[in-house]
This record gives sequence, structure tokens and C-alpha cells, in this order.
Amino acid sequence: MKHYLFILFYVFCNVFIYAFQGSFWVYLLCFLMFSAVVAWGSFDIQLKYFLNSITHKRTRIKEVALTFDDGPTEFTPKFLDLLKENHIKATFFCIGEQIEKYPETFQRIIAEGHSVGNHTFSHSNNTGFLSTSKMIDEIEKCDEVMLKFGNIRTDLYRLPFGVTNPNIAKAIQKTQKKSIGWNVRSLDTVIDDKNKIYNRITKNLNKGSIILLHDTSEKTYNVLVELLLFLEREKYSTFTMDSMINSKNND
Repeated sequence: MKHYLFILFYVFCNVFIYAFQGSFWVYLLCFLMFSAVVAWGSFDIQLKYFLNSITHKRTRIKEVALTFDDGPTEFTPKFLDLLKENHIKATFFCIGEQIEKYPETFQRIIAEGHSVGNHTFSHSNNTGFLSTSKMIDEIEKCDEVMLKFGNIRTDLYRLPFGVTNPNIAKAIQKTQKKSIGWNVRSLDTVIDDKNKIYNRITKNLNKGSIILLHDTSEKTYNVLVELLLFLEREKYSTFTMDSMINSKNND
């Protein structure tokens, strides 16, 4: 996808510059357009512009992955209760600082057979502006906390905010992580109406979808209640990111 965008942009700019005889304003416009393409690629993980992320599973059966970011939190036990009641395994991308706050919940996630992934130590709002070395530090500090409280190592990693850039791509490569994205984004941290969140998820669901949720609010818990009923009604099964990657490695 990255190469496709570059080729498309390159051809367009050359035609555009030739047609308008290469004036300063034409070059400026092309630069602005190029900047817009880069910005788009930085914030849309499905484009795989800077980094190859897993955003769905190639499958012929009706199965989806439930993934939860930013925990563990005070709400996570309710999510775990619901998943246990429905015999469903999910993948939790945990923040190191949150693990330190809720170590017993983190241990419960592991004990109940869910997959866990690294979601950096602090989930900094400045993630997109960090150097490669600072990004590596964020990833490695989260790994250390996971090992300390859960006695577990993971190669699964999810980008905070889904932001990518060359520094982040290098950090993931050097820490030997697998970047896990999504193709169904619930926007449950932005949208207030749980019905809108539910509709947004269900209308975009396909075989092999990876759903992005957050175990951080009562609102999302209520969405999950309805979503599990939908999955059961539509005969969807679920998979974890660990099981997906392990099956690929064994192919």
C-alpha cells in the first residue's frame, strides 16, 4: 500500500507540474499534498505506510478477534466476568503503568487464558514525537513490568493511538515485536452513545475482523454485552492474536 501511494502521488505530481509548467505555487501545492499523504499514512494503521501491521485474519469461517486496549483498569474485572461467562478468550493490550496499579487483574487476565500484548509503559500523548530510543524504552519497560507481575513475555505490540512513523517502526523492529492493528475501530473512547458504538462495530464486521475496544468504561462494557449476543446470534466464533500467529507459524 505504501509503494502504491508513492507511485500514484509521483505520477500525479509529474503530470501536474508538467501541465502547469512547474511554477513555485505548483511545487508548493505538491509538497502540501505529499505532507497530507504522509499524515494520512501515519494515522491510518490499515494503510501499512511505515509499518506492516496485522489488521485482520485471512479466514473463510465466521470468526473475529476481540481486543481491548489501555488496561487493566477498575472496569477490567467486569469484562473478564462477562468473557468467562460466555467462554470467550480475548486479547488485552496492557499499559505498564496500569499493570503496576492493578497487578492482580493482570494476573487474572493471564490465568483465565486470554492473550496479552505490550501497549507501552506510559501510553504517552507524545508517542508520535518520541525518538527511536525513547520508544524502545517504552516498550522494554512494559515488557519488564509484564515479566515482573505476570511472569510472561509477549511479542504482541499495539501502537498507542495507532500512530506510526519511522522512529516507531525502527523501535518495533529492534524489540522484535509484531504490530497488531485492527480493521474495526469502535471509537468507544470518543463516541458517548453506546448504541452508535455497537452499530459502528456490527455494520463493519467481516470474517477475520480484529475489533478494537477499550476495557476502560462501563459504557464499553455495556456495548460488549450486546456485541456478544450479536456474535452468538450470527454464529461468529472468536480467536486471540496468539492463536492466530501460532497457527501461521505452524502452517
